[in-house]
Amino acid sequence: MLRPPLLFAHRGARAHETENTLAAFRLAVRLGATGIESDVWMTSDGVAVLDHDGVVGSRLRRRNIADVARADLPGHVPELRDLFDLAAQHGLAVSLDAKDPGVYAEVRALLARHPGDFADRVFVCCEDFAVLSEVAPKFADLRLVDSTRLAKMKEGPERRLAVLAELGVTALNMHHSDWNGGLVTLAHRFGRLAFAWDAQFEHTITDLLRMGADAVYSDWVDRMVDAARGELD
Repeated sequence: MLRPPLLFAHRGARAHETENTLAAFRLAVRLGATGIESDVWMTSDGVAVLDHDGVVGSRLRRRNIADVARADLPGHVPELRDLFDLAAQHGLAVSLDAKDPGVYAEVRALLARHPGDFADRVFVCCEDFAVLSEVAPKFADLRLVDSTRLAKMKEGPERRLAVLAELGVTALNMHHSDWNGGLVTLAHRFGRLAFAWDAQFEHTITDLLRMGADAVYSDWVDRMVDAARGELD
């Protein structure tokens, strides 16, 4: 359903540069990624920033980002607006893991700064299906993604996809090992996109692309881009 499929640089060019930094995001662009992935947290003063663990400081003085003002964060922690500006400039997609309930409203507010079709390339992932079910009706204008594992779907993938379609959730994002050609076809049958994360080797990426996956996530941007070129050229 997405052709060509999106190639997300997981936390930026994580295998090549310090993750979740503007340097990593810029390197991902140079290496040929067509999308950038990161985790989003809200600071104590309401600024959306990018970090994986949501904790900053030395080992003896660790603090949650939610308890720290933006001005007091380390200089390497970028803001979400910086990533949006970079992605919009280069025509990239963005995948965000929402780690705080306030992220959804902030994404909506920041997207208002980018007219045109940029909002169609921004995907907001949620790992908690109960939260996703509550958020979806309130943020129907966002492209929401259900990030989960196949084993967690007690109701089965067909029922889950049916519910995602009812909620208007754009995509199902699972570990690459959970996907097969039949499940990708099933997702498409329900009008949902199939995203696959942790694709670190060329053979894995190639298999996913042959299944018809709409997006893959990798730390190794060079491998991902090479595999996609070999399969799609």
